[in-house]
Amino acid sequence: MITLHHCPHTRSMRTLWLLNELEIGFRVVVHPFDKRLRRPEFLNLSPAGRVPAMEIDGERMFETAAITQYLCERFSPDKLGTTPDSPDRVAWLIWVNFAETISQHVAALTQQHIMLYDDAMRSPVVMKLEAARIKKCYDAIEARLSTPVENRDYLLTAGFSACDISVGQAVYLAQYFARLDAHPVVAAWYARISERPAFQASLPGEADRLYTRAFYEPWEA
Repeated sequence: MITLHHCPHTRSMRTLWLLNELEIGFRVVVHPFDKRLRRPEFLNLSPAGRVPAMEIDGERMFETAAITQYLCERFSPDKLGTTPDSPDRVAWLIWVNFAETISQHVAALTQQHIMLYDDAMRSPVVMKLEAARIKKCYDAIEARLSTPVENRDYLLTAGFSACDISVGQAVYLAQYFARLDAHPVVAAWYARISERPAFQASLPGEADRLYTRAFYEPWEA
């Protein structure tokens, strides 16, 4: 049995989406996104107190990209994943891990806009800088999806894969801080992948949302 330890509106949504796409048996343990992630019993699963954490066949896993690679290699090496000799292997590894680059900027903005409780702690400079860095990430995705090759509806030539799940979930959260108005190809790709039932099944309910606004404008001191 696979057990996913999950906080809504966090990177563990990426693993939940992937598990739904794989159509394999799993259960979800939902944790509040607060100091309870620092309890010894959770740190035994994820030593940095972060999600996702996953239990599978008596093993404990943490780190989103590692979980993605393991699940794909075990359950979908020729569809959502790639084999080592696949022509798409290098691109698959790059884009699965590029999602973490986007997520780092999202995490910085989440801290600035939501987690810091005193306006004096917030930095308009950091907010604007991190939002600009997200837009640079959008530039990279736009360039990839604009490559004139057959079947460039997705990040890999072979079609929909865990790359789209990983980057797509990061873009889902990034849009709370940086709009896609200047990136029409990314917007079209995101609209396409976010229609998938597995994505919809991974979305948080209204009561579980960390982000309570549709968009967070840069704060002015």
